Amino acid sequence: MFGIVLGLIVLMALAYLGWSIIWVAPIAAGVVALTGGLDLLYAYKDTYMGGFVNFAKDWFPVFMLGALFGKLMEDTGMARSVAVALTKIIGTKRAILGVLVSAAVLTYGGVSLFVVVFAVYPLALTLFREANISRRLIPPTVALGAFTFTMTAVPGTPQIQNLIPIDYFNTSATAAPIMGIAAGAVMSVGGYVYLRWRERSMTKAGEVFAEPKDKKIVKVEGEDPSFLLSLLPLLTVLITLNLLGWDIVVALLSGILLIMLLNLSKFKGFVKAINLGAAGSVTAIINTSAAVGFGTVVQAVPGFERLTEILMGVKGSPLISEAIAVNILAGATGSASGGMGIALEALGARYYDIAMNTGINPEAFHRVASLSSGGLDALPHNGAVLTLLTITGMTHKDSYKDIFVVAVGIPVLSVVVAILLASAGLV
Repeated sequence: MFGIVLGLIVLMALAYLGWSIIWVAPIAAGVVALTGGLDLLYAYKDTYMGGFVNFAKDWFPVFMLGALFGKLMEDTGMARSVAVALTKIIGTKRAILGVLVSAAVLTYGGVSLFVVVFAVYPLALTLFREANISRRLIPPTVALGAFTFTMTAVPGTPQIQNLIPIDYFNTSATAAPIMGIAAGAVMSVGGYVYLRWRERSMTKAGEVFAEPKDKKIVKVEGEDPSFLLSLLPLLTVLITLNLLGWDIVVALLSGILLIMLLNLSKFKGFVKAINLGAAGSVTAIINTSAAVGFGTVVQAVPGFERLTEILMGVKGSPLISEAIAVNILAGATGSASGGMGIALEALGARYYDIAMNTGINPEAFHRVASLSSGGLDALPHNGAVLTLLTITGMTHKDSYKDIFVVAVGIPVLSVVVAILLASAGLV
């Protein structure tokens, strides 16, 4: 038990310092192996790499195709077209709502979180300038739209955080719709109300829009496709995945092919976009696989049984212990998919057996795992948070307090709401 805790501390501390989890995870796994009485070399070459490779084998196609889909949406201007149209419809007087909805639609349509940040920021800057709202609120607004309810709560979202639990609980992307919609409402409405309150407080205190020092990042070139055409690939992924029941790989391929067909005049840029998307997907899958490998080593040491007893001994619904496990591991790794991967690799089978033996709907375990992955993951060392702050030109001191409220505090509260609904039989 001491070794497992020590390994988690090492993982969290080094990740917080900004060190890559690709080599930090094996070091943390080595700490667990040594203190757990395992042969260090065998634990790395067999146990750790076994978990690493199995996860990569199962999920690399989804990571790669998701990255290609997002990059093509970005480079063809389709992502920007959707965001621009939505913000025009909502209007500059509701700048926060416009940015929030734009980010949410793109994320729910299957565009990766990182691409959404790049696509939405130039629009957010324009809207916040016209509404005279402090730029400090741009990062939490984008985070609320992209990193929360459309990533983990809304049924049918093609984001990886909603797909990983499927294999562990024999569910679908639309699992536990009542829990998901309720939790999504808590996050979206609660976050929006908080940000509007912050807007009024900051304006009253005299803090308004200030021009960024570097404007190069907001430069937009080229003519974008029409809004309706740009929506089609997003709708294609959602419809083929959720209504037609196609595999996510086929659904993403359909979206990718449609993007290409609708942008044949830009075919010269396809190879570059695909190359960049594929390269980015490799880093993403290796990061998550490294975290899952750590979880495999944790599962192999004797202390894991004691850890399991403690988690399973949490009073109340087993959904509570699942929420605690996923949240802690997501926070330790700074990764929603990585933390959930560790937790479900180690405990997924146990929770599924509990579902079968107690009559709790497996869909409830799916939704709680997904929701919990989007809680403590957004601590300061999270990669998406760091990217968001870099792109918007803000620092942790400028915006992280508000990011914490909308992307950590309220999402954790939404898990409580989901568990209460499950306990009442509303799944």
